[in-house]
Amino acid sequence: MEITIVTGKPIYVQIIDGVRKAIARGDVVTGEKIASQRELASQLNVNPNTVQRAYRDMESLGLVKTVRGEGTYVSDDPALVEKVRDEMAIEAMVSFFEEMVSLGFGQDEIGKMVQKALEEYPKR
Repeated sequence: MEITIVTGKPIYVQIIDGVRKAIARGDVVTGEKIASQRELASQLNVNPNTVQRAYRDMESLGLVKTVRGEGTYVSDDPALVEKVRDEMAIEAMVSFFEEMVSLGFGQDEIGKMVQKALEEYPKR
């Protein structure tokens, strides 16, 4: 699981997004143990409290489960991967639509551009 920290977005959110993306791609599977908070803080060179917040938030979202003395594991919910992929896809589309609207495009124009891009995509 790779997480790259960039500026402009809270680090704990980037950690959560990185875990979500790893789940969606299948880089980590349900029930798999992930890095400890200390290990991840060291790997990313960030404050352990930041990682602790990310893990706490991921637990409240149902992404992970922490077993005292054993570690943190990706939730064993079989529907988790599909749920995370769907959520991330919707977030990406909303971001795309917001950007297109801010550029002055209407729904019809966006639809035509998306259709054209989909037709050309395999050719690239």
